[in-house]
Amino acid sequence: MDHDVVHTDDVPMTDLSEVEEIPPDLRIRALDDFFDTDAVNLKLWYFEPGEEIKYHAHAEQEELYYVLEGEFSLKLGRSGEAEYVDAAPGTFWVAKPEVGHGHRNVGDEEGVVLAIGAPAVEDPGLDPHGLDEE
Repeated sequence: MDHDVVHTDDVPMTDLSEVEEIPPDLRIRALDDFFDTDAVNLKLWYFEPGEEIKYHAHAEQEELYYVLEGEFSLKLGRSGEAEYVDAAPGTFWVAKPEVGHGHRNVGDEEGVVLAIGAPAVEDPGLDPHGLDEE
């Protein structure tokens, strides 16, 4: 088939706290697995109040984020230059390769963030502070 259509509720939820190799302990819907995408990683991330993805960077991958629900505090920028920005539903942000980024749900309700990353490679998080030393 050349196309697929799915409702969010029909994409399986994965609890990452049950997967030892993958921090953080959040819940995701791996849309890229459902659609079997080749060029992009595509995830819905679910955050309880206080949960976060810690400040990190990627070697190759550029990521685009979009807040669907919740209130977030973002940490964005290169090591030593990072800024904190508030993000509410409707907010987009981009993290280029080797640029630090992280976000925390600072609201009282569940938060949901759509994350799109390309290229679709295994690109584990790097310490942005270590990139300055290279």
